[in-house]
Amino acid sequence: GQQIMQIPHFQHVQEGEDFTIYCNSSRALSNIQWYKQRPGGHPVFLIKLVKSGEMMKQKRLTFRFGEARKNSSLLITATQTTDVGTYFCTGHSASQPPAACL
Repeated sequence: GQQIMQIPHFQHVQEGEDFTIYCNSSRALSNIQWYKQRPGGHPVFLIKLVKSGEMMKQKRLTFRFGEARKNSSLLITATQTTDVGTYFCTGHSASQPPAACL
């Protein structure tokens, strides 16, 4: 079945540093979605990427969807204390149910 792996699982980052999170899928995806969950909070939807090679920015966050539609990345530039939380992605191919990495 389809699997999505997220790297790294945990990272300690100094304020002001850049930080990149990667999601890799075993199958090509029709779309990928990113979420953020603050400590003690609920997951909050950040963005949905649907086009191969797509790049979208939200202030200091840059999201990319790979050309082969099997990977995605989230770059946080100049991290701030408000960036603390768990970031995760979900995605699915046309023939598979959603898979999530928490």
